Amino acid sequence: MIKSKEELINYLAKDKIALYKTYKRPKLIGDEIWRFQIIYRKYEYTRNCLKKKIHLPYLLFLKYRFNKLSIKLGFSIPINTIDSGLSIAHYGTIVINGNSKIGKNCRIQEGVTIGATSGEVKAPLIGDNVFIGSGAKIIGDIKIADDVVIGAGSVVVKSIYEKGITVAGVPAKKASNNNSLKFINSDLLK
Repeated sequence: MIKSKEELINYLAKDKIALYKTYKRPKLIGDEIWRFQIIYRKYEYTRNCLKKKIHLPYLLFLKYRFNKLSIKLGFSIPINTIDSGLSIAHYGTIVINGNSKIGKNCRIQEGVTIGATSGEVKAPLIGDNVFIGSGAKIIGDIKIADDVVIGAGSVVVKSIYEKGITVAGVPAKKASNNNSLKFINSDLLK
């Protein structure tokens, strides 16, 4: 998704806002998720934009750091799947299929799986400003509209086309007309 140095800077700035970070750099202890997201974005930029052989050592270094942090935090998140404004709330198992596409300002809790079934290639397409609760599973060739809340422990196997609602349950069904905007940093919506 990142195609230029300017986009990298923009993605890093939006991710910082999404994580409610007000200081300049991640702290040595306690900001592991922010550090992961920075490495994630830099690795994505380097893979997409820096194609010369001279950049290979930097690419390998970023790949090593990315893999090491992914294992430490329990994340399996391929690059080029998530747009700007990502907020991972907690570390813990998060698995995302490489064919998934997740829109801007997504907030993901721990224990989330976003993937395909039975060896299918197509995976979920998730809109902007979506909140995904703890332990939610989003499976199959489905689409999720903008401003949707997916409740904790929900299993979503059918597309959700209605914007600004909350879905919950197994299988997930509309639970209310509450949208996700209270879970997203309002500075991202300006």
